[in-house]
Amino acid sequence: MTTLYPTAKHYLSRDHYTQSFGAEFTPALRVAAGERIHVQTWDCYKGQVLVDADLIKVIDDSQVNPATGPIFVEGAEPGDTLAVTIVDIKTEARGAARFSAGEGQLHQKAKGPYGTFFDVKDGVIKMNEKVSFPISPMLGVIGVAPEKGSILTMPAGKHGGNLDNNMNKIGSTIYLPVKHEGALLGIGDMHASMGDGEICGTGVEIGGDVLLEVNVIKSMTTDFPVTETSDSWITHGVAVEDIQEAMKLACEEAAGLLVHHWGFTYEDAFIFLSVACDLGIAQNVHPCEGTVIAKVRVPKISACPKPFKI
Repeated sequence: MTTLYPTAKHYLSRDHYTQSFGAEFTPALRVAAGERIHVQTWDCYKGQVLVDADLIKVIDDSQVNPATGPIFVEGAEPGDTLAVTIVDIKTEARGAARFSAGEGQLHQKAKGPYGTFFDVKDGVIKMNEKVSFPISPMLGVIGVAPEKGSILTMPAGKHGGNLDNNMNKIGSTIYLPVKHEGALLGIGDMHASMGDGEICGTGVEIGGDVLLEVNVIKSMTTDFPVTETSDSWITHGVAVEDIQEAMKLACEEAAGLLVHHWGFTYEDAFIFLSVACDLGIAQNVHPCEGTVIAKVRVPKISACPKPFKI
């Protein structure tokens, strides 16, 4: 229990973090399924951007995207799914966004390096005297130990990682395929707000506190992570510098769930995805190297009210 989150049974500070997801890392915390955890996170820069000069300096990439954890969840075994519900997010009062020269969709028009700070107060983000907008906090990094070896927290993959899906927000549940005992969950890369695509390479990067609840779905899993919100469920597709391949994978994941859990034929799933669902981009910071992430949003209707038929 903590003062900030009285319903939390556990607290894990950001002093316990890793730069990779892997089964070889010693758990920082052990919890039981059904328990709530208060987790503190760094911003994606791990405190490297504090003053105006930091907005344009070269960042130590080895410190980027620390993930608080690993968290060992009792009862999670290979072939299961770890269900992580984001009960609440409380950001710090100041965040930052920046881009480097030659990075992002508008790199040929916008002169980098450049950045700006944002004040966050009373549910509003203030960019400057002209621009303010509502806060929409989310987690960019959420993942578990991958099937083989270890993977840095920066890329995304079947294990989760840097999914940068702005629907991984308060009230959402993220389903992660378990490949090792305990799953070994890590979270980080909080944003006070981030647009689809994250086209300059950052959201409003910020630290803060998260209240999570973890549960285990036995003997059921997916290929890539799936997110469930109040009105939709969302599949992911990840590829290296190939957004078309990522979109194809996200569509295949959505169709597979419709077919294997809800009795659709592939033909009907194909039509339904086209007429009622949304194919989008979670992250594509072209021409930045690395993974790109697509997503498909499926509305919760009676024919497919959840990603899994349990």
